[in-house]
Amino acid sequence: MVKQIDQKDVEEMMTKLKASWGWLVAFGIVSLIGGFLCFSNPLQATITADYLAAFFFILLGVAQIIQAFSIREWGGFLWTIAVGLLTLLVGAVLIGNPVAGAASLTVLVGILMFLLGGAKIAYSVSLRPVSGWVWILVSGILSVILGIIIFTNFPWAAVTVLGLFLGVELTFNGVMLLMTGWALRNQ
Repeated sequence: MVKQIDQKDVEEMMTKLKASWGWLVAFGIVSLIGGFLCFSNPLQATITADYLAAFFFILLGVAQIIQAFSIREWGGFLWTIAVGLLTLLVGAVLIGNPVAGAASLTVLVGILMFLLGGAKIAYSVSLRPVSGWVWILVSGILSVILGIIIFTNFPWAAVTVLGLFLGVELTFNGVMLLMTGWALRNQ
């Protein structure tokens, strides 16, 4: 059964959100500083992104191996262990050679840009009679262009793209947090 939200619950939630506006602004400032640091040194930001990815691969690999041992009698036990070990290996490779890891991740990002761009373009064509379909088309074309830029500038892109993407994400996140915090303060 789904609990219905009444006006009192909404008012309590808004009171709590308004009280936390300062934290949102502080997190926004920290995120903007992080974005600035990424843009000022994309190579270091790329290596940091590589280490973050490595950490998550290792964490996922360990969790998968633990999960496999919790269901030992299952027929897919060996496959689950194998996937967990491969995931750990990917994390170890990313830590052991961050520049090669960044290059591999950049290739994946480039491929993802092409695939997402193609999917958005196809989706926009299917929405063609609906207003606003052209924005999906533009987004798809931009994704394909980003993929092309990544692959045509590959040596440079391998050491900067992940850091620049991280910088863009941190900057937009910072702006969003600041705007939300200020809006809550002024409400």
